[in-house]
Amino acid sequence: MPARRSAVTAVLMALALAADWVFGEPRRGHPLVAFGRITRAVERRLYAPRRGHGAFAVALLVLPPTLLAAAASAALSPLAAAALNLALLYFALGHRSLHDHVWPIGAALTAGDTDAARQFTAGIVSRDAEAIDPAPAAIESVLENGNDGVFGALFWFVIAGGAGALAFRLVNTLDALWGYRNPRFAQFGWAAAKLDDYMNWLPARLTALSYALLGNTRSALNCWRHQAPLWDSPNAGPVMAAGAGALQLRLGGAARYDGQWRPRPALGCGAAPVAADIARALRLVRGGVWLWLALAGGIALGLRCA
Repeated sequence: MPARRSAVTAVLMALALAADWVFGEPRRGHPLVAFGRITRAVERRLYAPRRGHGAFAVALLVLPPTLLAAAASAALSPLAAAALNLALLYFALGHRSLHDHVWPIGAALTAGDTDAARQFTAGIVSRDAEAIDPAPAAIESVLENGNDGVFGALFWFVIAGGAGALAFRLVNTLDALWGYRNPRFAQFGWAAAKLDDYMNWLPARLTALSYALLGNTRSALNCWRHQAPLWDSPNAGPVMAAGAGALQLRLGGAARYDGQWRPRPALGCGAAPVAADIARALRLVRGGVWLWLALAGGIALGLRCA
């Protein structure tokens, strides 16, 4: 049974990644769009600057769909369950979407249109558009979202099937909406931020290791060790430090949010990023996808032979 399950998991991973790459995110009827509307409605009804209210809201939004997905997968025939898990992983992935959002930034920079590049970058980061340096900001987003939009979902799919991938994506979405250290969400968003930290802890480090193996390993591990602890996020730090070191690029540094410059630690080493380095960062994520697929297939084959 473990050999069969691992083989099915590897095949479904490959099919979901292929579907995501070919079709991208659905233009209409994406479940996460509906989830966003439900989230805003729950926030309006339950909001209070208290951790308990936020924790209840997270449980209300995450547990029912996750348990329903797990129950359906257990009750359906093997073929129907495989189709359900494939669909859930497909909706949880954002590999193609990452490329679709970042490619225009590199294209605008290559064409010399810095203003357009800043506007494109402002669409994927929360900084002030006029103060954005597009190349490093885009690369930071690629590295971080490689974990949030690809490898984290794959990890939880391996652990708990489609229900695991669904739970990860829902928690990650709630963290993106509520996980801010500002007066409104410092308490209400605490549970979403903490749960996202816990669910991302191991996937983030596996992502960082993948970046290190596929780039300059020595620099990646050195930056991970010395720079990641300085970053305010326990999971983005390892991912971005290892990725910057693997690419041998200088990232991090001060950034402007809502009109205020905020200090951020330096990440990576080597040269300042240019437009061509955005494509290198995307190749690093794609390489990680192939690496994870190869590992999943290798494990399945090893278990079958054993």
